[in-house]
Amino acid sequence: MNNGKGNKSNKKFSSSKPKFGSDKRSKSGDSGQPKFKKETGNSSFGDNKPKDTNASVKFNKDGANNKFGAYKGKPRFEGKPKQKIVKSLNEDIRLNKYISNSGACSRRDADIYIQSGNVSVNGIVITEMGYKVKPNDIVNFDGSLVIPEKKEYILLNKPKGFSTIGDADRQTSNVMDLVRMATKGKIQPVGRMDKSTTGLLLFTNDSDMLRKFTLPQQRSPKVYQVSLDKNLKYEDLEKVKNGLHIDDHRIQVEEIEYVENQPKSEIGIKLTTSNVKVVRNIFEHLEYNVLKVDRVMFAGLTKKNIPRGNWRFLTDQEVINLKNA
Repeated sequence: MNNGKGNKSNKKFSSSKPKFGSDKRSKSGDSGQPKFKKETGNSSFGDNKPKDTNASVKFNKDGANNKFGAYKGKPRFEGKPKQKIVKSLNEDIRLNKYISNSGACSRRDADIYIQSGNVSVNGIVITEMGYKVKPNDIVNFDGSLVIPEKKEYILLNKPKGFSTIGDADRQTSNVMDLVRMATKGKIQPVGRMDKSTTGLLLFTNDSDMLRKFTLPQQRSPKVYQVSLDKNLKYEDLEKVKNGLHIDDHRIQVEEIEYVENQPKSEIGIKLTTSNVKVVRNIFEHLEYNVLKVDRVMFAGLTKKNIPRGNWRFLTDQEVINLKNA
């Protein structure tokens, strides 16, 4: 079997943001946001076969500019990018959602209480559906003061041995053990992650955020570094890049390349699904054993300044970016 060694036409996947194969952070002081660099060529991320032995597309993990995926060819999207509407974190919200956020009941049940005249805002009974309350309004629900839980957003760099669901053998700890002391809020992990997968995992008590990132049409990028038991053949890399059919489902990735200055068994892959099983299925379908999967970017968030097993709160701007992702 051709293990891919010595094939000078093979491309390398280069990026230092996110950093593949290392948790050490760059001292360059950049913002950590992946960028694409345009050079000459015809394809979105570089010609499939470089014109000379020195041409390559590198996934650089050590560059000072911390760029993700410097590539040759036309950019994937041309023209003026669509401008996103940035929402304030302190915007008015619907009364039923305000009540639901407090944990009193669901939004549907809150509607029933509102229509029945059991909800008041600043001492005035409200029966109007869709009524919006301000952050400083005083809301009484069925005779009790409603105090919505503060929204918390925590980013963890998950180590091995922790799962989003406890294993039956009880040898695997739950990821909640790693963030239990971070807040008293009822946070939950966004999506699932098995005990052997490492890297970024978001936690929040924001029900809208939890729902947002579990929808099939959610298109925010996630980047993984995958370690295989043998070198990934160039023809298999091209198969993944062009799309695979697995169990009657077409799997399309945004980008896949070799990690620079690493064996051809180290692969960088970018896709929109948050289901880690898809990453493993891609390579297992091509008869490779997956030794390690590390999520190094999640919807624009990176592991910068978060050592393995540590966590941090998101900034207000990061939360806004996630809501608009």
